[in-house]
Amino acid sequence: MEYITIDDFAKIEARLGKVLTAEAVPDSDKLIRFELDFGEAQPRQILSAIREWYTEPEALVGKTLLFVVNLAPRKFKGFESQGMLMAVDGLDGAPVFLVPEKPTAPGAKIH
Repeated sequence: MEYITIDDFAKIEARLGKVLTAEAVPDSDKLIRFELDFGEAQPRQILSAIREWYTEPEALVGKTLLFVVNLAPRKFKGFESQGMLMAVDGLDGAPVFLVPEKPTAPGAKIH
């Protein structure tokens, strides 16, 4: 394990986003394209390689999930991803989402 300083950690902006849309990316077996509400003026688009485990992406609509929102944008299959979904490895290897235990507003930040 490589240690980081608290200043390094403070650079990460992680927020809760409400899933507005979730769909399979054409010509990809891995990617799901999300449109998310982070309490900003416009929804944000983020792509995630979780399609292997979530074969019906529309079932994720309405969920509130944790994302890193200050990564440099990156293109995948012609779509720009503006962040990264955060999850942990489940016992079966499938991603397990980090979700709030109580209702929160879109865009709520980690502390």
